[in-house]
Amino acid sequence: MQLNMPSVVIVSLLLVASNALAQSNATSSSPSPSAQAGQNADDLAKATQNPVASLISVPIQNNSNFAVGPFNRTQDVLNIQPVIPARLNEKWMLISRIIQPIVWQPTATEYTGGEYGFGDMNPTFFFSPAKPGKLIWGLGPAMVFPTATSTTLGQGKLSFGPSVVALVQPGHWTLGFLTNNVWSVAGFSHRPDVNQLLLQYFITYNLKKGWNINSGPIVTANWNNKAAGDAANGDDTTSGGRWTVPFGGGVGRVTRIGFQPVNLSANFYGNAIHPPGASSWGMRLQIALLYPRKPKK
Repeated sequence: MQLNMPSVVIVSLLLVASNALAQSNATSSSPSPSAQAGQNADDLAKATQNPVASLISVPIQNNSNFAVGPFNRTQDVLNIQPVIPARLNEKWMLISRIIQPIVWQPTATEYTGGEYGFGDMNPTFFFSPAKPGKLIWGLGPAMVFPTATSTTLGQGKLSFGPSVVALVQPGHWTLGFLTNNVWSVAGFSHRPDVNQLLLQYFITYNLKKGWNINSGPIVTANWNNKAAGDAANGDDTTSGGRWTVPFGGGVGRVTRIGFQPVNLSANFYGNAIHPPGASSWGMRLQIALLYPRKPKK
């Protein structure tokens, strides 16, 4: 199994974080005033699991998708996805979540070669109550901008659609989902139209000292592709699988590198259903820089 450059970067960051944490623990038997300031690790962990929390975070997430095509190539997607909340008034907040992928797309029909560059940018904006109850929710528009630097790295279409997130956090648990569906409204006429669903459900059990066990697979559906049995019924949509349905999970920890709170996680997923030639399993590594807001006096 070979890791491309984005994978190496993320693995290196995770190793540096682990080494920095070990050195910090070895040189200090009690937390410094800076480490005591703000939220503790357990509270911060719950905030990081809430997509509409009043917490600025900058996740750098690497997704390695293995066994692509007949030559078992590896696709790599490095997502830089800052999440920035803004208080509109006493009742409402606006949470901006912008995902900019940097993609390595291998040539699936050959042993070597491929394209590397920016993928399509995916901004989402959630309007959420500033003082939510037990059910935390947000809704707003999702967009896809055709920012890809190559035709193989993006769809070439401007797309819009609705997005919804909802979750609860009883006790040690975080349970919820995030979903959107976008349709193309403009773009290159020779590129296929876009009509696609994304559904991410997340289940997290929080342990002590900022550790957690989590699962957050991303289910997708390309409605313009054929589902199983459609060809026999005369469906003339594009040939290929419609659904990608992963399963799996991993571990994470909220800690500090020096004075900087971070969220580290590692997950592995297998795709129970996927289009022909697409990846059958993958790995997700993430380091997120966290900037908790100071409570008002």
